Amino acid sequence: MYFTDRGIEELVKRRGDEEVTIEVLADQFRTFVDLNPEFEVPIERLATWLARLDDDTDED
Repeated sequence: MYFTDRGIEELVKRRGDEEVTIEVLADQFRTFVDLNPEFEVPIERLATWLARLDDDTDED
């Protein structure tokens, strides 16, 4: 188990029944980066990864 799994498990436990829009999630990402600018690059990578989930990965 990765260290981050604890945070993910807490998120599921506390918020697992909620529904959110991508817009709400994006606003939370922006707020987090405003408060924690050192995490700008990882949040950008996560957002880009989420945005491209449906892209074809068979481009090898």
